[in-house]
Amino acid sequence: MPNKAMLCTLCPRRCGAARDETRGEGRCRQPALPVVARAALHRWEEPVISGKGGAGTVFFSGCALDCVFCQNDPISHRDFGKIVTVERLAEIFRELEAQGAENIDLVNPTHFAHVLPKAIKESGVSVPFVWNSGGYDRVEVIRALSPYIQVWLPDLKYLTPARAAKYSGAADYPQAATAAILEMAACSGPAVMENGLLKRGVLIRHLLLPGGLPEAKAVMDWVAEHFPHGEVLFSLMGQYIPCGDLSACPELSRTVRPSELRHAVDYMEALGLAGFTQDAASADAEYIPSFDLTGV
Repeated sequence: MPNKAMLCTLCPRRCGAARDETRGEGRCRQPALPVVARAALHRWEEPVISGKGGAGTVFFSGCALDCVFCQNDPISHRDFGKIVTVERLAEIFRELEAQGAENIDLVNPTHFAHVLPKAIKESGVSVPFVWNSGGYDRVEVIRALSPYIQVWLPDLKYLTPARAAKYSGAADYPQAATAAILEMAACSGPAVMENGLLKRGVLIRHLLLPGGLPEAKAVMDWVAEHFPHGEVLFSLMGQYIPCGDLSACPELSRTVRPSELRHAVDYMEALGLAGFTQDAASADAEYIPSFDLTGV
C-alpha cells in the first residue's frame, strides 16, 4: 500500500478523515494499515463460535464508538496495538488456523474494512471468517464484505437514540445498527450449523446494562419481529462489569442485578428466541483478554 492518505468513510460517521499508513485523524484515530493488539485462540465466545478449538480472535485497536463502559478500553480508547502490514495480517490468519482455530474472529474490524478482503484472500485459510463488531457498520460496507465473511456477530446495543448518545456517543447508532444487521442477514441467509458450529449466518449480541431491562426487551422485540422464524441466533450477555470512567454515568457503576438478568432471560424464552444466555458468574474481569501483543 503506498504511503498516501485515504479519506475515510468506512463507518457511519463518514468523517472523511485522512488516514495514511502510520497516522489517522478520524474518530477511530487509526492509520490505514491495520493495528492489532492480540491474536490468539479464545474459548469464551458463544459455544457455536468457540467450539472445541477456540475462536481465532484478532483484536483490532481503535473504535468509532465511544462506549463509556467498554471492557476493552486499552485498545478501543487508548489505542494500544501494533501496526502490521496486510501481508502480516494474512500470515496471522494462517497461524491461528494452524493452531486449531474454529474460525478467524475479527474483533472490532469496522475501521479496517478496506484492507480485510485482501488479507483474507491472501491468507488462503479454509475456516470461516467472523465479523465481530459493535454493530455500528454501514450497509454498503457490509455488502462489499459479504463475499469474504461467513459469520456476522454484531452487537445491538440500543434502540433508543438518547441512550446511544449518552453511553456510546452515537445518537444514530440504532438506525445504523439495525440497517446493518438486516443487510448481514440478507447477505448470509438463515443460520447454518455444522457439528455444533455456526458456519454461516448472524448471531446478534446484546449486553444487558444495569437498569437496562426495558432496552433489552425492546431489542429482543425487534429481533423477534424481524426474524420471526429463527433465521438468526441471539445472545443475551450478562457479563457487564463497571469499567472505565463512569463519573458521568453513575448508574452504570454496579453489576447487573440477578433479578434483572433473570427477567431478561425469561423474556427471551417467552419470545422463543434461539440462542444463548450468560449467568451472573460471567461478570468477572478474568474473562477480559490480556492485550499484550500476543500473536502479533
